[in-house]
Amino acid sequence: MAEYKQIDTRKARNFCEVLFQTYGFTQDESRIITDVLIRADLYGIESHGVQRLVRYHDEITTGQVAPQAKTEIIHETGISAVIEANKAMGQLVGVQAMKAAIQKAREHGCGMITVRNSNHYGIASYYTEMAAAEDFIGICMTNTEAICVPTFGSQAMTGTNALALAMPADPVVFSYDAATTVVPRGKLEVYRKNNQPLPDLWALDKNGKPCTDAAVVIDSIIAKSGGGIAPLGGAGILHGGHKGYGLSVIVDLFSAVISGGLTSNYVNRKPGHTGICHFFMAIDYGIFGDKPAIKAGMSKFLQELRDSKKAEGQARIYTHGEKEAESMAQRINGQIPVNEKTLEEMKNIAGKQGIGFL
Repeated sequence: MAEYKQIDTRKARNFCEVLFQTYGFTQDESRIITDVLIRADLYGIESHGVQRLVRYHDEITTGQVAPQAKTEIIHETGISAVIEANKAMGQLVGVQAMKAAIQKAREHGCGMITVRNSNHYGIASYYTEMAAAEDFIGICMTNTEAICVPTFGSQAMTGTNALALAMPADPVVFSYDAATTVVPRGKLEVYRKNNQPLPDLWALDKNGKPCTDAAVVIDSIIAKSGGGIAPLGGAGILHGGHKGYGLSVIVDLFSAVISGGLTSNYVNRKPGHTGICHFFMAIDYGIFGDKPAIKAGMSKFLQELRDSKKAEGQARIYTHGEKEAESMAQRINGQIPVNEKTLEEMKNIAGKQGIGFL
Protein backbone atom coordinates (compact mmCIF):
# COMPACT_ATOMS: atom_id res chain seq x y z
CA MET A 1 0.00 0.00 0.00
CA ALA A 2 1.52 3.31 -1.08
CA GLU A 3 1.85 6.08 1.49
CA TYR A 4 0.33 9.54 1.27
CA LYS A 5 2.02 12.80 2.14
CA GLN A 6 0.32 16.06 3.04
CA ILE A 7 1.25 18.83 0.60
CA ASP A 8 0.56 22.52 1.16
CA THR A 9 -2.33 23.43 -1.17
CA ARG A 10 -0.82 26.76 -2.18
CA LYS A 11 2.51 25.15 -3.05
CA ALA A 12 0.76 22.49 -5.14
CA ARG A 13 -1.19 25.20 -6.96
CA ASN A 14 1.92 27.30 -7.61
CA PHE A 15 3.83 24.26 -8.88
CA CYS A 16 1.09 23.39 -11.38
CA GLU A 17 0.76 26.97 -12.64
CA VAL A 18 4.50 27.22 -13.26
CA LEU A 19 4.55 23.77 -14.88
CA PHE A 20 1.83 24.52 -17.40
CA GLN A 21 3.57 27.72 -18.43
CA THR A 22 6.63 25.65 -19.40
CA TYR A 23 4.47 23.92 -22.02
CA GLY A 24 3.57 27.22 -23.66
CA PHE A 25 0.31 28.11 -21.93
CA THR A 26 -0.12 31.72 -20.83
CA GLN A 27 -0.24 32.63 -17.15
CA ASP A 28 -4.03 33.01 -17.26
CA GLU A 29 -4.46 29.71 -19.11
CA SER A 30 -2.20 27.93 -16.63
CA ARG A 31 -4.24 29.35 -13.77
CA ILE A 32 -7.48 28.01 -15.27
CA ILE A 33 -6.07 24.53 -15.93
CA THR A 34 -4.60 24.42 -12.44
CA ASP A 35 -7.81 25.59 -10.79
CA VAL A 36 -9.77 22.71 -12.32
CA LEU A 37 -7.03 20.25 -11.36
CA ILE A 38 -6.62 21.40 -7.76
CA ARG A 39 -10.39 21.61 -7.28
CA ALA A 40 -10.51 17.82 -7.67
CA ASP A 41 -7.96 17.32 -4.88
CA LEU A 42 -9.77 19.85 -2.70
CA TYR A 43 -12.97 17.85 -3.22
CA GLY A 44 -11.22 14.59 -2.36
CA ILE A 45 -11.41 13.28 -5.95
CA GLU A 46 -7.85 11.94 -6.15
CA SER A 47 -8.34 10.34 -9.56
CA HIS A 48 -8.74 13.74 -11.26
CA GLY A 49 -6.32 15.86 -9.23
CA VAL A 50 -2.53 16.20 -9.52
CA GLN A 51 -2.54 12.45 -10.15
CA ARG A 52 -3.45 13.47 -13.73
CA LEU A 53 -0.26 15.49 -14.31
CA VAL A 54 1.63 12.57 -15.80
CA ARG A 55 -1.15 12.06 -18.35
CA TYR A 56 -1.22 15.74 -19.27
CA HIS A 57 2.56 15.83 -19.61
CA ASP A 58 2.49 12.89 -22.01
CA GLU A 59 -0.39 14.29 -24.05
CA ILE A 60 1.13 17.76 -24.38
CA THR A 61 4.64 16.57 -25.23
CA THR A 62 3.40 14.04 -27.80
CA GLY A 63 1.14 16.52 -29.58
CA GLN A 64 -2.28 15.30 -28.49
CA VAL A 65 -2.81 18.66 -26.75
CA ALA A 66 -1.89 21.83 -28.67
CA PRO A 67 -1.04 24.68 -26.22
CA GLN A 68 -1.45 27.32 -28.96
CA ALA A 69 -4.73 25.90 -30.26
CA LYS A 70 -7.39 28.37 -31.39
CA THR A 71 -10.98 27.24 -31.02
CA GLU A 72 -13.64 27.99 -33.64
CA ILE A 73 -17.42 28.28 -33.53
CA ILE A 74 -18.54 26.29 -36.57
CA HIS A 75 -22.32 26.42 -36.07
CA GLU A 76 -24.44 28.70 -33.89
CA THR A 77 -28.03 29.66 -33.08
CA GLY A 78 -29.46 31.83 -30.33
CA ILE A 79 -29.45 28.95 -27.83
CA SER A 80 -26.74 26.66 -29.20
CA ALA A 81 -23.27 26.42 -30.69
CA VAL A 82 -20.74 23.84 -31.83
CA ILE A 83 -17.10 24.55 -30.98
CA GLU A 84 -14.20 22.99 -32.87
CA ALA A 85 -11.50 22.75 -30.20
CA ASN A 86 -8.60 21.97 -32.55
CA LYS A 87 -6.87 19.87 -29.86
CA ALA A 88 -7.09 22.58 -27.17
CA MET A 89 -6.54 21.71 -23.51
CA GLY A 90 -9.90 20.46 -22.25
CA GLN A 91 -10.07 22.77 -19.23
CA LEU A 92 -9.65 25.86 -21.39
CA VAL A 93 -12.33 25.02 -23.93
CA GLY A 94 -14.54 23.74 -21.10
CA VAL A 95 -14.52 27.10 -19.32
CA GLN A 96 -15.02 28.89 -22.65
CA ALA A 97 -18.00 26.69 -23.56
CA MET A 98 -19.78 26.96 -20.21
CA LYS A 99 -19.35 30.73 -20.21
CA ALA A 100 -20.97 30.78 -23.64
CA ALA A 101 -23.82 28.56 -22.44
CA ILE A 102 -24.40 30.85 -19.45
CA GLN A 103 -24.51 33.93 -21.67
CA LYS A 104 -27.08 32.32 -23.97
CA ALA A 105 -29.13 31.33 -20.91
CA ARG A 106 -29.12 34.96 -19.78
CA GLU A 107 -30.40 36.06 -23.17
CA HIS A 108 -32.75 33.22 -24.08
CA GLY A 109 -33.37 31.15 -20.93
CA CYS A 110 -31.24 28.25 -22.10
CA GLY A 111 -27.81 27.76 -23.65
CA MET A 112 -26.30 24.55 -25.08
CA ILE A 113 -22.77 24.17 -26.38
CA THR A 114 -21.17 21.06 -27.86
CA VAL A 115 -17.41 20.70 -28.32
CA ARG A 116 -15.49 18.35 -30.58
CA ASN A 117 -11.80 17.45 -30.95
CA SER A 118 -10.93 18.46 -27.39
CA ASN A 119 -9.02 16.70 -24.61
CA HIS A 120 -9.55 15.54 -21.02
CA TYR A 121 -11.11 18.42 -19.08
CA GLY A 122 -10.95 17.32 -15.44
CA ILE A 123 -13.98 17.06 -13.17
CA ALA A 124 -17.30 17.79 -14.89
CA SER A 125 -18.73 19.44 -11.77
CA TYR A 126 -16.29 22.34 -12.16
CA TYR A 127 -18.31 23.52 -15.14
CA THR A 128 -21.80 22.81 -13.79
CA GLU A 129 -20.90 24.72 -10.64
CA MET A 130 -19.86 27.68 -12.81
CA ALA A 131 -23.52 27.82 -13.91
CA ALA A 132 -24.87 27.30 -10.38
CA ALA A 133 -22.71 30.21 -9.17
CA GLU A 134 -24.60 32.41 -11.66
CA ASP A 135 -27.96 31.07 -10.35
CA PHE A 136 -28.55 28.71 -13.27
CA ILE A 137 -28.87 24.95 -13.51
CA GLY A 138 -25.71 23.54 -15.09
CA ILE A 139 -25.45 20.29 -17.03
CA CYS A 140 -22.24 18.86 -18.45
CA MET A 141 -21.18 15.64 -20.17
CA THR A 142 -18.01 14.33 -21.77
CA ASN A 143 -17.04 11.22 -23.64
CA THR A 144 -13.62 9.59 -23.40
CA GLU A 145 -11.68 6.90 -25.20
CA ALA A 146 -13.44 3.54 -25.19
CA ILE A 147 -13.09 2.05 -21.74
CA CYS A 148 -16.59 0.74 -20.92
CA VAL A 149 -17.65 -2.73 -22.00
CA PRO A 150 -21.31 -2.93 -23.12
CA THR A 151 -23.54 -5.28 -21.17
CA PHE A 152 -22.87 -8.85 -22.39
CA GLY A 153 -19.84 -7.63 -24.39
CA SER A 154 -16.08 -8.14 -24.11
CA GLN A 155 -14.80 -5.11 -26.07
CA ALA A 156 -14.73 -1.55 -24.69
CA MET A 157 -16.98 0.63 -26.86
CA THR A 158 -18.07 3.64 -24.82
CA GLY A 159 -16.12 5.85 -22.43
CA THR A 160 -16.32 6.55 -18.73
CA ASN A 161 -18.62 9.27 -20.10
CA ALA A 162 -19.22 11.47 -17.07
CA LEU A 163 -22.53 13.24 -16.50
CA ALA A 164 -22.89 16.16 -14.09
CA LEU A 165 -25.66 18.50 -12.94
CA ALA A 166 -25.62 21.36 -10.44
CA MET A 167 -28.61 23.26 -9.03
CA PRO A 168 -28.47 26.26 -6.69
CA ALA A 169 -29.73 25.45 -3.18
CA ASP A 170 -29.23 26.46 0.45
CA PRO A 171 -27.07 25.82 2.36
CA VAL A 172 -25.13 23.73 -0.19
CA VAL A 173 -25.42 23.56 -3.98
CA PHE A 174 -26.76 20.26 -5.25
CA SER A 175 -23.88 18.96 -7.38
CA TYR A 176 -24.00 15.53 -8.99
CA ASP A 177 -20.97 14.34 -10.97
CA ALA A 178 -20.36 10.72 -11.85
CA ALA A 179 -18.95 8.47 -14.50
CA THR A 180 -21.41 6.16 -16.25
CA THR A 181 -18.95 3.34 -15.56
CA VAL A 182 -18.62 1.76 -12.12
CA VAL A 183 -15.50 3.91 -11.65
CA PRO A 184 -13.38 6.17 -13.89
CA ARG A 185 -10.04 5.03 -15.28
CA GLY A 186 -8.26 7.28 -12.79
CA LYS A 187 -9.62 5.16 -9.94
CA LEU A 188 -8.02 2.08 -11.49
CA GLU A 189 -4.73 4.00 -11.64
CA VAL A 190 -5.01 4.74 -7.92
CA TYR A 191 -5.65 1.03 -7.17
CA ARG A 192 -2.64 0.08 -9.29
CA LYS A 193 -0.40 2.56 -7.44
CA ASN A 194 -1.58 1.11 -4.15
CA ASN A 195 -1.19 -2.51 -5.34
CA GLN A 196 -4.79 -3.20 -4.38
CA PRO A 197 -7.10 -5.73 -6.06
CA LEU A 198 -10.19 -4.28 -7.70
CA PRO A 199 -13.59 -5.13 -6.17
CA ASP A 200 -15.52 -7.85 -7.96
CA LEU A 201 -17.51 -6.87 -11.07
CA TRP A 202 -15.74 -3.52 -11.49
CA ALA A 203 -13.77 -4.62 -14.53
CA LEU A 204 -13.64 -7.28 -17.24
CA ASP A 205 -10.84 -9.08 -19.07
CA LYS A 206 -10.54 -9.57 -22.84
CA ASN A 207 -13.02 -12.44 -22.67
CA GLY A 208 -15.64 -10.41 -20.83
CA LYS A 209 -14.97 -12.18 -17.53
CA PRO A 210 -14.54 -10.34 -14.19
CA CYS A 211 -10.94 -9.21 -13.51
CA THR A 212 -9.58 -7.75 -10.26
CA ASP A 213 -6.05 -6.88 -11.47
CA ALA A 214 -5.96 -3.12 -12.16
CA ALA A 215 -2.70 -3.32 -14.11
CA VAL A 216 -4.09 -5.99 -16.45
CA VAL A 217 -7.24 -3.97 -17.12
CA ILE A 218 -5.36 -0.70 -17.73
CA ASP A 219 -2.84 -2.38 -20.04
CA SER A 220 -5.69 -3.97 -21.99
CA ILE A 221 -7.42 -0.60 -22.36
CA ILE A 222 -4.21 1.02 -23.61
CA ALA A 223 -3.51 -1.84 -26.04
CA LYS A 224 -7.18 -2.00 -27.04
CA SER A 225 -6.92 -5.77 -26.74
CA GLY A 226 -10.35 -6.25 -25.15
CA GLY A 227 -11.94 -5.87 -21.75
CA GLY A 228 -12.32 -2.71 -19.70
CA ILE A 229 -14.50 -1.24 -16.96
CA ALA A 230 -18.07 -2.35 -16.37
CA PRO A 231 -20.97 0.09 -16.80
CA LEU A 232 -22.49 1.74 -13.73
CA GLY A 233 -24.29 -1.11 -11.96
CA GLY A 234 -21.54 -3.62 -12.72
CA ALA A 235 -21.12 -6.47 -15.14
CA GLY A 236 -24.32 -8.13 -16.32
CA ILE A 237 -27.87 -6.99 -15.55
CA LEU A 238 -28.44 -8.23 -12.00
CA HIS A 239 -27.48 -4.87 -10.46
CA GLY A 240 -28.56 -2.69 -13.36
CA GLY A 241 -25.41 -2.64 -15.47
CA HIS A 242 -27.56 -2.27 -18.60
CA LYS A 243 -28.78 1.07 -17.24
CA GLY A 244 -25.26 2.41 -16.88
CA TYR A 245 -24.53 1.17 -20.40
CA GLY A 246 -27.53 3.13 -21.69
CA LEU A 247 -26.41 6.27 -19.88
CA SER A 248 -22.96 6.02 -21.45
CA VAL A 249 -24.54 5.90 -24.91
CA ILE A 250 -26.65 8.97 -24.06
CA VAL A 251 -23.49 10.90 -23.14
CA ASP A 252 -21.91 10.00 -26.48
CA LEU A 253 -25.09 11.20 -28.20
CA PHE A 254 -24.99 14.64 -26.58
CA SER A 255 -21.23 15.15 -26.69
CA ALA A 256 -20.08 13.45 -29.88
CA VAL A 257 -22.95 12.64 -32.21
CA ILE A 258 -24.62 16.07 -32.29
CA SER A 259 -21.27 17.88 -32.44
CA GLY A 260 -20.14 15.86 -35.44
CA GLY A 261 -17.20 14.61 -33.40
CA LEU A 262 -15.82 11.18 -32.53
CA THR A 263 -17.80 8.69 -30.49
CA SER A 264 -15.83 6.94 -27.76
CA ASN A 265 -14.87 3.95 -29.90
CA TYR A 266 -12.94 6.29 -32.23
CA VAL A 267 -11.36 8.54 -29.59
CA ASN A 268 -7.55 8.19 -29.27
CA ARG A 269 -7.35 6.07 -32.41
CA LYS A 270 -5.00 8.37 -34.36
CA PRO A 271 -1.46 9.31 -33.25
CA GLY A 272 -1.29 12.82 -31.85
CA HIS A 273 -5.07 13.20 -31.76
CA THR A 274 -7.46 12.54 -28.88
CA GLY A 275 -10.81 13.71 -30.25
CA ILE A 276 -12.72 13.91 -26.95
CA CYS A 277 -16.10 15.67 -27.11
CA HIS A 278 -18.11 17.59 -24.48
CA PHE A 279 -21.60 18.99 -23.89
CA PHE A 280 -22.47 22.02 -21.75
CA MET A 281 -25.88 23.42 -20.83
CA ALA A 282 -27.07 26.29 -18.66
CA ILE A 283 -30.75 26.75 -17.80
CA ASP A 284 -32.29 29.83 -16.25
CA TYR A 285 -34.83 27.96 -14.14
CA GLY A 286 -36.75 31.22 -13.80
CA ILE A 287 -38.35 30.37 -17.15
CA PHE A 288 -40.49 27.88 -15.17
CA GLY A 289 -41.86 30.35 -12.64
CA ASP A 290 -40.83 32.22 -9.50
CA LYS A 291 -37.09 31.67 -9.22
CA PRO A 292 -36.66 32.16 -5.45
CA ALA A 293 -39.59 29.81 -4.82
CA ILE A 294 -38.09 27.12 -7.04
CA LYS A 295 -34.74 27.39 -5.28
CA ALA A 296 -36.46 27.28 -1.90
CA GLY A 297 -38.36 24.17 -2.99
CA MET A 298 -35.12 22.43 -3.96
CA SER A 299 -33.49 23.46 -0.68
CA LYS A 300 -36.46 22.09 1.27
CA PHE A 301 -36.39 18.78 -0.60
CA LEU A 302 -32.65 18.33 -0.02
CA GLN A 303 -33.04 19.05 3.70
CA GLU A 304 -35.86 16.52 3.92
CA LEU A 305 -33.53 13.95 2.36
CA ARG A 306 -30.87 14.72 4.97
CA ASP A 307 -33.39 14.53 7.79
CA SER A 308 -35.02 11.30 6.63
CA LYS A 309 -34.71 8.08 8.64
CA LYS A 310 -31.17 6.69 8.75
CA ALA A 311 -30.17 3.08 8.21
CA GLU A 312 -29.09 1.18 11.30
CA GLY A 313 -25.60 2.27 12.32
CA GLN A 314 -25.60 5.34 10.08
CA ALA A 315 -25.54 8.87 11.49
CA ARG A 316 -25.92 10.96 8.36
CA ILE A 317 -27.45 11.11 4.89
CA TYR A 318 -25.56 13.30 2.43
CA THR A 319 -26.86 15.12 -0.60
CA HIS A 320 -24.63 15.37 -3.66
CA GLY A 321 -21.99 18.05 -3.25
CA GLU A 322 -21.95 18.14 0.56
CA LYS A 323 -18.89 15.96 1.06
CA GLU A 324 -16.97 17.88 -1.57
CA ALA A 325 -17.88 21.26 -0.08
CA GLU A 326 -16.80 20.16 3.39
CA SER A 327 -13.55 18.70 2.10
CA MET A 328 -12.76 21.88 0.19
CA ALA A 329 -13.41 24.03 3.26
CA GLN A 330 -10.83 21.98 5.19
CA ARG A 331 -8.17 21.84 2.49
CA ILE A 332 -8.30 25.11 0.58
CA ASN A 333 -6.07 26.95 3.06
CA GLY A 334 -4.38 23.80 4.32
CA GLN A 335 -3.03 20.64 2.77
CA ILE A 336 -3.99 17.97 0.26
CA PRO A 337 -2.96 14.30 0.54
CA VAL A 338 -0.87 13.09 -2.41
CA ASN A 339 0.16 9.51 -3.16
CA GLU A 340 3.93 9.02 -2.87
CA LYS A 341 4.02 7.52 -6.37
CA THR A 342 2.20 10.57 -7.74
CA LEU A 343 4.79 12.78 -6.02
CA GLU A 344 7.54 10.81 -7.71
CA GLU A 345 5.82 11.34 -11.07
CA MET A 346 5.55 15.07 -10.37
CA LYS A 347 9.23 15.25 -9.41
CA ASN A 348 10.23 13.51 -12.66
CA ILE A 349 8.08 15.89 -14.72
CA ALA A 350 9.59 18.90 -12.94
CA GLY A 351 13.07 17.66 -13.86
CA LYS A 352 12.10 17.19 -17.49
CA GLN A 353 10.60 20.69 -17.65
CA GLY A 354 13.47 22.32 -15.78
CA ILE A 355 11.56 23.71 -12.80
CA GLY A 356 11.82 23.32 -9.04
CA PHE A 357 9.69 20.74 -7.27
CA LEU A 358 7.43 22.00 -4.45
